[in-house]
Amino acid sequence: MKKTAILFGSSTGTTENIASLIAKKLNVGSSDVYDVSSVKTEDLASYEVLILGSSTWGLGDLQDDWETFLPKLKKTDLKGKFVAIFGTGDSSSYPDTFCDAMGTIYQELQGTGCTFFGSVAADDYSFDASTAFVNGLFIGLPLDEVNEDEKTESRIDNWVGILKSECLN
Repeated sequence: MKKTAILFGSSTGTTENIASLIAKKLNVGSSDVYDVSSVKTEDLASYEVLILGSSTWGLGDLQDDWETFLPKLKKTDLKGKFVAIFGTGDSSSYPDTFCDAMGTIYQELQGTGCTFFGSVAADDYSFDASTAFVNGLFIGLPLDEVNEDEKTESRIDNWVGILKSECLN
């Protein structure tokens, strides 16, 4: 498997827990799971794959730590790196901005030389709009721990299968 880092921003612990679960399912060690509030971009140079996770707050805002880290990551040379994105959101209270943080990360990293992978069909989701919904697919894995937490594990399992088939094997 390609050398993989998982990066997350988490205010309440939900996205951190999801990052840990994804790491476990991909056999990524805890030393390769980073909180964006404390990671330095130079720590990521040896990784071939970056899996990025953020919660969405309010009306589509990035998690606070990503607000600081994303501009630094955007300036990093990501040529040749593969990037997958996951996010948490509330599709019931915020159906018009569901998991928009994923879309923000995706948009900001356009033009950095990275290759995105891990898109997910929207068939099993209820939402009105999302910047993470591009060309008929989610650009990564959206999760709703508020309203659909019973679907989280199977969604992660399906996504891990997609990641492995597209890039990680």
